[in-house]
Amino acid sequence: MIELDLDVEDLVGMRFAVSPLMETVMSLRVPLLPTYFVLQMPWWRRVRDDVAGLDMRPLTSLVGVRRWVPDFLTPRPEVPVPDFEAELELVRRTPPDRIVADITVAHAGRPVPSILRLDDPVRLRDQIADLLAEYWQAALAPYWTRMRGVLEADMLYRARQFTRGGARLLFADLHPAVRWQAGVLRLDVAGIDYRADVTGRGLCLMPCLFVRSTAPPISADEPPALAYPARGIATLWENVPPTGGDALIALIGRRKAALLGCLDRPASTTDLADRLGITPGAVSQQLAVLHAAGLVTRARAGRVVLYALTDLGTRLLR
Repeated sequence: MIELDLDVEDLVGMRFAVSPLMETVMSLRVPLLPTYFVLQMPWWRRVRDDVAGLDMRPLTSLVGVRRWVPDFLTPRPEVPVPDFEAELELVRRTPPDRIVADITVAHAGRPVPSILRLDDPVRLRDQIADLLAEYWQAALAPYWTRMRGVLEADMLYRARQFTRGGARLLFADLHPAVRWQAGVLRLDVAGIDYRADVTGRGLCLMPCLFVRSTAPPISADEPPALAYPARGIATLWENVPPTGGDALIALIGRRKAALLGCLDRPASTTDLADRLGITPGAVSQQLAVLHAAGLVTRARAGRVVLYALTDLGTRLLR
């Protein structure tokens, strides 16, 4: 059980972020546990041939018996959507003694695989960073636009929940393992027990596509952060969006109906163009018409604009 004490200032300063490095590191667990990460398997089937030429053993050996990964591989983002290269640079600057400590803790008392040469942590650190860079380019970078759209849509949804009902509503549907009561955020995480004051350090909430439960730092000394399953994972790899039926197509046209069908979750212009197989310019033109008709709304999340159905748009689609 992890308990995080938050005061009023902590709640005001709470923020959301996505981490391409965390997605990369957490995705290493998918091929090791295919029956556990069922929703992520369509992604793995797409990329496994692309990573077949990489020596994945040092990376997959980082995953402990409880699906833990070393804390130094998942630094807390300082901006809402950091660059992968900037995050990886933090890994490359990790002190040697921390590398040994974090890998040892992640393996929860079990022997560390011999391929992870803890007797030369600097060399191991550089090897891991180089392999992560190659793995990112092969397995996640080609799909990052689509992935980021799902993650940013989740952040927008959570921000609205917080605006409507405060911390209680925000944490109510974050995950069943998360409970909020009397200023304390409780996380049911097997094998990890600590209580920490968030005061002055801020809490960062991170939607993630490659977790099934909550994923806080293993160590209480780490900056407070919480990764949780993003909404819309199951629809991430859909190629054929719902259209709303023949009546809706006859009313507003096939392309506009398809756009409304794609907005079962907030999405960016780029994300919509990718799902529909048309240009972002064509999507923008159709969205402008739908927005003028009051069927979709738009809101900025970081560097992108996300579109979502209005109540009227939802009723029309149904």
